[in-house]
Amino acid sequence: MLSGMAPRDTRTETLRRLRAGTGVLSTAAIKSLDSEYPWFRELPARERSWVGAVAQAGISAFVAWYATPTLPGRGAAEVFAAAPPELTRSISLQHTLSIVRTVVTVVEDHCDDFASPGAEAELRMAILRYSREIAFSAAEVYARAAESRGAWDARLEALVVDALVRGQMDDDLPSRAAALGWKSGPTLVMVGLTDGPLGEVESAELRRTIRRASRGALVGIHGEDLIVIARTDEDLAQLGAALLPSFGPGPVVIGPPAVTLVEVARSTRAALAGVIAAPAWSLAPRPVAADDVLPERVLVGDASARERLLAIAYDPITRAGGALAETVETFLACGRSLELASRTMFVHANTVRYRLKKVTDLTGWDALSTRDAHVLDTAFALGRLRDSSHAPL
Repeated sequence: MLSGMAPRDTRTETLRRLRAGTGVLSTAAIKSLDSEYPWFRELPARERSWVGAVAQAGISAFVAWYATPTLPGRGAAEVFAAAPPELTRSISLQHTLSIVRTVVTVVEDHCDDFASPGAEAELRMAILRYSREIAFSAAEVYARAAESRGAWDARLEALVVDALVRGQMDDDLPSRAAALGWKSGPTLVMVGLTDGPLGEVESAELRRTIRRASRGALVGIHGEDLIVIARTDEDLAQLGAALLPSFGPGPVVIGPPAVTLVEVARSTRAALAGVIAAPAWSLAPRPVAADDVLPERVLVGDASARERLLAIAYDPITRAGGALAETVETFLACGRSLELASRTMFVHANTVRYRLKKVTDLTGWDALSTRDAHVLDTAFALGRLRDSSHAPL
C-alpha cells in the first residue's frame, strides 16, 4: 500500500476521474512537449506520433498501476511497446527522460482536477513514485536496445566487409553499408595484421580504438588479418598515419583510392593481395601502397595486379610510339647504364636520358630509380609475354 493512501471510496473516485481523463492528459502532454522542446518540434510526423503513443501509454500505465499499487508496475519495456524499436534511434535517453518529466508535470498540474477532495497529496506522491520507477526502467530499455543494436551492427558489419573482400556486389550491399553509416566519398582502405590472435574483448577494444581515429570506420577481423575501411573528407595520408598504430607487426598496405562501393571492393582485394606479397620487397615502407607492390603481387598470382601493371607501366609507353619502348627495354637490358644503352642504340646518352624522362612524365615510373626500374622491367616482361604469338588466348 502507498504511504498515506486515501480511503477506498476516495481512491475509487480518483481512479474513475483518471481513467476518464487520460485523453485530456495525453493531449496536454503533447502540447507541453511541443512548446518546451525544439527537438520534439523538429521530429518527422511519424516519430512525433511514436512519442505521442509512448506518452499516452505512460499515462495509461500509471492509471493501471494506481488502480493496484500492490502489484509491480508496468515497466518502460511495456510502455515502449506502443512504439517501434526504431524510436530508440530517433530520440536519445535524455529526450526520453524529458518525456517522463513532462508527463509527470502534466499529471501533477491536473491533480486538483482529477483527485478526489483531500486526495491531492496522495496522488502527487503516487505520481512521483511511479515516475521514478519508469525512469529507471527507461534507462534499462535503452541499455538493452544499445546492446541489441551493437550485436546486430557487428553482424551487419561483418557481412559488409566480407562481401567487399569477396567482391560480391549484390543489390543489398549499398543499403547494408548505409545502415552502418557509410556513404560514397573518399575512402581509405588499409589492410595488415593484428597483434596476434584476438579474443572477443581484445577485438572490441581494437574496434573502439580504430573508431576513435576514424568515426564510422568499417572494421573486419578475419583471423589475424585486419581490414579498415574509413570514409573521410579529411586528408587520407593523415588518417592513415593515425590508424597505423592499430595494426600489429608486419606489412600494412593501403589500397588504391576509392569512392564508390565497387571501387572500395577492388581496393580491399588489392590491399589484401599486397599484404601477402609485400614481404618479397625487403625495403617496402610501412604503410605501402598496393600499387607500389604490383610486381610482388604478380609473383603471388594476383591477376588484377598483372592487368594493372600492364595498363599503367607498359601500354602507355608502347602506345606513345617513337623509340620510348625500345629505349626502356635497351636501358634495362644494359644494366641501367646510360652509356652502354646509348652505344647500343647509336644515340647520345642525353637522348636516352631525355626519352627516359618522357617515360617518367607518362607513367610516373623513373627508370633511373632502382625500384622503379624493377617495376618497369616486370611490366615489360609481362607485356612481351602477352604480346607473344605463343601467349594463351
